[in-house]
Amino acid sequence: MFLSTPQTYPYAFSRRGFMAASGVGMLGLLATCGASGSAESEETGPLSGTVTMWSSFTQGARADWMQRMADAFHTENPGVTVNIEQFSWGEFNTKWTTGLTAGQVPDISTALPNNVVEMINAEALVPLDEIIDSIGRDRFPQAALKEGQADGISYSVPIYSHAQVMWYRKDLLESYSLSVPETWDDLAEAAKTIGRSNDLYGLSVPLGAGDVLGARYLNFYVRSAGERLLKDDGSANLTSAAALDGIKYWVDLYRTVSPSGSLDYSVLDQATLFYQGKTAFDFNSGFHISGVQENRPDLSESIAAAPLPRLKRTDSVNYPAEISNIPLVVWEASAVKREAKAFLEYLFSKDEYIDFLHAIPGGMLPVLTDIAEDSQYLDNETITKYSDSIQVIQDQVGVGSAIGMEEGPLVQAGILTSQGMIEKMFHSVIIDAVDIEAAAKDCEDKLNSAFEAAGAQIG
Repeated sequence: MFLSTPQTYPYAFSRRGFMAASGVGMLGLLATCGASGSAESEETGPLSGTVTMWSSFTQGARADWMQRMADAFHTENPGVTVNIEQFSWGEFNTKWTTGLTAGQVPDISTALPNNVVEMINAEALVPLDEIIDSIGRDRFPQAALKEGQADGISYSVPIYSHAQVMWYRKDLLESYSLSVPETWDDLAEAAKTIGRSNDLYGLSVPLGAGDVLGARYLNFYVRSAGERLLKDDGSANLTSAAALDGIKYWVDLYRTVSPSGSLDYSVLDQATLFYQGKTAFDFNSGFHISGVQENRPDLSESIAAAPLPRLKRTDSVNYPAEISNIPLVVWEASAVKREAKAFLEYLFSKDEYIDFLHAIPGGMLPVLTDIAEDSQYLDNETITKYSDSIQVIQDQVGVGSAIGMEEGPLVQAGILTSQGMIEKMFHSVIIDAVDIEAAAKDCEDKLNSAFEAAGAQIG
């Protein structure tokens, strides 16, 4: 069950490493698993019981859809009540780790890929291959399924995907006589041409230590060079020539075109600048479409997405970078596993699933490949209007992965994106004037120590 088979996941971590890293003790695990035992019920009668779902789909349209699905499931299965409890993604991470210790976890929940890695190693989840097979295994991208697998067993089901691409303002490029940047040098030149003022920045470089953006931006650059933030042996890669060039690149753009406050920006802070029309370029997913429509509808005709910049014009336009496959999981502690699994599968009913995707059109892309080409899905005003930009995102979904998950589910991935170490490295260079090579080496060492403390097998 653990991600520890050397032939399959050579850099994965053990349950003991997870316990040490997260503070989850054996007593908590026993209390949790004791709720229902490890064997799944073999009942075949009518579904019954109360299913508790923790959902991070807190925005209005998605939250409303989830509640409608809970009500509709109850209508079809009168013996089952589905209670939806909402938590932001930030709250959820704390909620599940403390809940696991206290034996208070839900029956089903949303998650993030890095959460799933930890949950599997804590023996907190049940296998879901039967659900995937029932929905149609060949309908899912294999890369999306792989992020939730251990020893060939699936413990999560992805429900939608999105990918990071470069967003830009067509009106600003036209007014400054600029072309859409194709390389990192093009982007730097264009951003510096637009410059920065109180109302407009060529580009914002977000480096808040409480979020993932410093790692995300550095990952873009390193991936464009054909490398990863992890070396082949599973250790951190911050001191290669490509990584050092990437650090220098973002430090330079922070100093020349970015608002000073971006040193502490979170994902929402960063996105809001683009929503308000204050940045010419930004990196994000299709959620930018709804963000601009809601905040600056007058600019909705002026935004478009392009592939991530590359090092050289001759490089591949669509190189692997960062995608997110958002999964659902069923908890081992559940006393209503059969009902939780049935509700999970119910969420993929075709008409209802398309309604879910249309809740934020372009922001949530289908994880079922046939739905991506279905006329019912495509028959949406926003999807039609932004078809070129959405296709850019869809193309990236086909080649990318979560940061650090390029070779499968690894504990290192969560540390890269949740500990703020790379962001703090940027702070030390910008605020404390630490030499870039020294700062990178120090960060690399700290990451490797954290990997080892979490039980990752390096080498």
